[in-house]
Amino acid sequence: MPASSRFTVNAQAQHHAPHLVHPCDTCAAREFSACGPLDAAEQDRLVAIMQTVEIGPHEPIFDEAEPANFVFNVKDGAVKVYKLLADGRRQITGFLWSGDFLGLTHNDTYAYSAEAMSPTVLCRFPRQKFESLLTDIPKLERRLLGIASHELAAAQDQMMLLGRKSARERVVSFLLMISDAAVRRNHPGDPVFLPMTRADVGDYLGLTIETVSRTLSQLKAQGLIRLIDEKRIAFANLDELRGIAAGG
Repeated sequence: MPASSRFTVNAQAQHHAPHLVHPCDTCAAREFSACGPLDAAEQDRLVAIMQTVEIGPHEPIFDEAEPANFVFNVKDGAVKVYKLLADGRRQITGFLWSGDFLGLTHNDTYAYSAEAMSPTVLCRFPRQKFESLLTDIPKLERRLLGIASHELAAAQDQMMLLGRKSARERVVSFLLMISDAAVRRNHPGDPVFLPMTRADVGDYLGLTIETVSRTLSQLKAQGLIRLIDEKRIAFANLDELRGIAAGG
């Protein structure tokens, strides 16, 4: 299905009238996003090419190798990005939260697939118009370069997770990573909220779903975590968990 037909478009957010509240001023993700440093005039230029789109849980945002016609900013919700391997397996390469951009590419097609994990609201920008703005608004380009640097560091951390750590260390490191990401967005980090499935966690960590579930049960039995429900996990001994994540 073409990307343009997947979304529910909030028509009221497509155009900004001067007498209305500016959509950027009411955006809770703004301070974490690339558009955070923009002044009012620069915000107006960005909003002029923006549409707000809504997408349901487990719905695709775009697919790998699809024409890269749009870039997106996550306004609210959670997104997973992944690549399909030659043998049909899926490798989740990251999770995105409010304030994160996705769909940026130097090629004409998307390099990965993206799917909403929960009800998600996105700011959508036509790629060519957005790239033109980068030339006119250097601070936006600099902020995006900073985001790209952070993504590269995250990819390196994942490589270490997959190559150097045991299953127990991987699962604990993952829980702490999701907790730290929530705190950076001014959300509670304990209990940690997991919008992804156990299968998603396994695909990200290079583990089977059985290994993920068994490891969580072992951590619970050892008094290190409490499983509040399927989506929420509380830390019972944070210092020991951080020691495990560090390989102790």
